Amino acid sequence: MSNKKIEIKNCTSFKDRLLGFMFQKNIKNALCFPHCNSIHTFFMKVPILVIMTDKNHTILYQNVVKPWNLISVKKAYYTYEFPYTYLVNTKIGDTFKG
Repeated sequence: MSNKKIEIKNCTSFKDRLLGFMFQKNIKNALCFPHCNSIHTFFMKVPILVIMTDKNHTILYQNVVKPWNLISVKKAYYTYEFPYTYLVNTKIGDTFKG
């Protein structure tokens, strides 16, 4: 497990937002989905760490999510996806500086 810096790709295109980490086994980067308050992990091969924040980057949700799940947080604005082995030293209520 690692808490080293990781590249975060901003997913703004339809294709990037649709595919995310689907069908991938070796996830090495992270994804940020602006204007996103719900995700699914359908067709994912491995669990992912999901962090959802409001517009001020306050963490509203943080958990490792297994494939074939739905996550929805009404007040979320940014959704971040990381490899499930990525360690973050944050908790709900903290400010996340992805």
